[in-house]
Amino acid sequence: MRPKRRRLLLLISALALLGGAAALAFTALDDTMRFFHSPSEVAAGAVGPGREFRLGGLVEEGSLTRAGTTIGFRIEDGAHSVAVLYTGLLPDLFREGQGVVATGALDSERVFRATQILAKHDETYMPPEAAEALRRAGKTGGS
Repeated sequence: MRPKRRRLLLLISALALLGGAAALAFTALDDTMRFFHSPSEVAAGAVGPGREFRLGGLVEEGSLTRAGTTIGFRIEDGAHSVAVLYTGLLPDLFREGQGVVATGALDSERVFRATQILAKHDETYMPPEAAEALRRAGKTGGS
């Protein structure tokens, strides 16, 4: 085998290995990344049941219910709202009309089962994705 041909085979093999490693890395990252979606995107079907993501918006006025340790409420962005169920302790700043980001997944009935709830920590902060979703929906959501 000539040196030129050997270098070409080595280069092709190295590129194939590099491509395989990149594919494995992206697959692993895809499982650990949590994407942000607004209630309007969820209503439009951007997320299917069982896929973990972050849902952000405002806690809809009058939607808060408690049944034992399970809390139910709706997150809205001005155009649409999504029902949320959460079992656990809520942040001290959590209240109706408050900006929140919840981590979890939709169940088969399109109810968001939250595993974590985050509330904005002062009157001027809101996660950029949530503020942008509220701005697009025509509501003010902080900066």
